[in-house]
Amino acid sequence: MILTSKNNPLIKETAALKDKKGRKEHGLFLVEGRKMLAECQKSDFVIERIFLSESYSGELPQSNAETVRVSDDVFRFLSDEKTPQGALCRVRIPTRGLQAPQGKCLLLDGVSDPGNVGAIVRTANAAGYREIYLTETCADPYSPKSVRASMSGLFFTKLYFGTRQDIFSALDGTPIIAADMGGENAFSFQSPETFALAIGNEANGISAETFERAQYTVKIPMRETQESLNAAVSAGILMYLLNRTEFEK
Repeated sequence: MILTSKNNPLIKETAALKDKKGRKEHGLFLVEGRKMLAECQKSDFVIERIFLSESYSGELPQSNAETVRVSDDVFRFLSDEKTPQGALCRVRIPTRGLQAPQGKCLLLDGVSDPGNVGAIVRTANAAGYREIYLTETCADPYSPKSVRASMSGLFFTKLYFGTRQDIFSALDGTPIIAADMGGENAFSFQSPETFALAIGNEANGISAETFERAQYTVKIPMRETQESLNAAVSAGILMYLLNRTEFEK
């Protein structure tokens, strides 16, 4: 059976997951594309349902989740991609209470661009930062743009959400390193064994509350003709610099 109506209740519910309100209501988010779907299957995330377009002819996903075939027109309605690949799935959003980190971690202090959030998650997974704490003013990491930018990093990191004060409580005993242009040169900075690297808002930087809690401040030196770097780029450079001993082994 192939679903052909955009007014079908299942189709309308699934399309609503492209918006934060729908994701919050249903506790689900969308993962799109064959590669991302395959990476999701390797993780602990629970795939709730798979959608394939009528014209999809690739390898069928190996999953116990129900597979739904839809017309190409309906799939374009569900998709957030400019050129849909014909495969997407609905995935349960993990529910986690705030916990203390087990190693080096990130604190995203109001990073508001979903592409930056996703790119930071991607690099965090690559650089060995398995836990990421996001304040309430951060972009939703489960939005289609963030999920796409994370390039599967989302599936292999743990995300925690809370107010700054709640996150500070979870990080009690973990030194916070704030990224700011007034800090110490990150290339010569000797980081503690464990820490939380704080990355601030793209326009306003680190919040006053996080600055007050930070034990260290570091900067990325740059030419005087350049005022700043993109938040995701800065986060990537600092993640590797502060964890470089891990990659020198």
